[in-house]
Amino acid sequence: MLRRIAWSRSCHQKVTNPKVIIDLCVVPMKESNGVSVSKEITVLEKLIRESGLKHKLHGYGTNIEGNWDEVFAVVKKCHLALHNDHGIPRLSTTIRCGTRIDKVASIEDKIKSVENKLAN
Repeated sequence: MLRRIAWSRSCHQKVTNPKVIIDLCVVPMKESNGVSVSKEITVLEKLIRESGLKHKLHGYGTNIEGNWDEVFAVVKKCHLALHNDHGIPRLSTTIRCGTRIDKVASIEDKIKSVENKLAN
């Protein structure tokens, strides 16, 4: 009963800059020959690292964790860098994002939860 009340209160709190975890996949569409985009992805990863936000590179994108405004400021910075500094005329970006206000959960917490269930 107490847990239910605590959850109910936390879910009715007003938030203005919630913690978010996103899965960011940026696909540069360039006019040059070749299909490799590793050069452009390296540019993005450097920007994400410089942001100081918690992140994890994976095979088809990057998970980024932090406050909403900071995370999406990095997404904007990535787009502008590829357009303005690297001459990429078109980007196709997919973003999946999740927010929670009932508890704090990191990228690692989500992974550990599944790994613990697999171990049982």
